[in-house]
Amino acid sequence: MLIDSDVLIWFTRGHAGAKARLMQINPWRISTITYLELAQGCRSMDELRRTKRGLAVQQTQILPLTPTISERAMALVDAHALTDGLQLADALIAATALVHDLTLVTGNTRHFAAVEALKIERFDP
Repeated sequence: MLIDSDVLIWFTRGHAGAKARLMQINPWRISTITYLELAQGCRSMDELRRTKRGLAVQQTQILPLTPTISERAMALVDAHALTDGLQLADALIAATALVHDLTLVTGNTRHFAAVEALKIERFDP
């Protein structure tokens, strides 16, 4: 299972459904892009430290970008950016899930709907 940024954001805001779903996932896996989105969304160094500590407590695996993921993301952008509006971060997250053969849990299913072969689990906040 690859966890999308939005599910973790719901979790940090205290959403009970996000917490319940995330507690069923072991291990937590996120894309480097998801980490960057979370870190970029922090409003203070204290918030960033808490985010990093929370990920560490869960022993979160942060899956790095690789040449294979980059190539897959480029192909996804070529195929879907103009026709379906696929954005850079979502292409990299989708490519990470595809390369690692992981299901993506996300509340933003419309962002990923056009990506063939991507397994998606819808999270409803």
